[in-house]
Amino acid sequence: MKRLPLPRPLIESLVTISIGLVAGALLMLLFDYNPVQAYRALFVGAFGSLEDILETLAFATPLMLTALTFAVGVRGGLFNIGAEGQMYLGAIGATFVAGLLPLPPGLHLAAATAAGMLFGALWAVPPALLKAWRGVHEVISTIMCNWIAFYLATYLAINFLAEPGRAERTAPALVTARYPVLTEDASLTAAIFVALAFCLVVYLYLWGTRAGYELRLAGENPDAARYAGVKGGKVILLSFAIGGLAAGLAGATQIIGRPPAWSLYATLGNVITLGFDGIGVALVGRNHPIGGVLAAVLFGALAHGGRFMEYHAGVLSELVRAINGLIVITLAVPELWMLARRRFSR
Repeated sequence: MKRLPLPRPLIESLVTISIGLVAGALLMLLFDYNPVQAYRALFVGAFGSLEDILETLAFATPLMLTALTFAVGVRGGLFNIGAEGQMYLGAIGATFVAGLLPLPPGLHLAAATAAGMLFGALWAVPPALLKAWRGVHEVISTIMCNWIAFYLATYLAINFLAEPGRAERTAPALVTARYPVLTEDASLTAAIFVALAFCLVVYLYLWGTRAGYELRLAGENPDAARYAGVKGGKVILLSFAIGGLAAGLAGATQIIGRPPAWSLYATLGNVITLGFDGIGVALVGRNHPIGGVLAAVLFGALAHGGRFMEYHAGVLSELVRAINGLIVITLAVPELWMLARRRFSR
């Protein structure tokens, strides 16, 4: 019986993650730690029980969405790194509706989710228009918008949305605007099903519709896309709009779908860096909506299980982050190489 060959991306991922684990082990040996004990603590912490698996998925939920923001941009030939700022505004939108506007159950949850997505999409409009109308590079404009969003969200959280008597956070989401918690022993809520459904919808859009095909064609072969009559401005606006919706939903899930706070910290501590982490997730997932979901689970395992490396193996938290970074870098190398080769070939 003839054996089916393994897909090349799977082989590359297995090889790169092995290299990353070996590099992390060498780093731990350099500081006199036991790599076997540390990696065992990492795995058991991430997948050792049902509660740990659910907590890993809770960490993964926003990352699969911010990864989608970057992945859709790359599919359209763009480097949209504005998920961070779009996520801040999504969190603000969800906080406003969930914490300050009492509505009936069901409707309240839907309205808070929609507000987060809408705020994220609106914040993606300025860099999209700058790119489509004036040719401003999206990396520059999205970085600027990220910083503007950070200070704007902080200002709104402290001066307009703060909980009375609690300056460190905003008003918590009302009970009617919270996603149901799946188990009391983990912070995973039903928000993960919304995130997975959104990723699936985007996948079907990109690979099952004419507009999605035009978006991918514009990213893979701009000359062929222009020859086929694909409108570049339309592709740019669609890419940014989808990315903004995804990032805004990611911000909303951290407010109305992540206990115990159910609110936005004044420092934005419960959403900060998730947008930038999504870039690494997208690269590891080969800029594919489904691949991003699987990569997000890996990142969630590193985030949740990494804490056990410190608790049970004694590895310093700074070194844990360095080891996780090594693993992520090695996993992202194949996709980075492919993107660089495609860009230079143009």
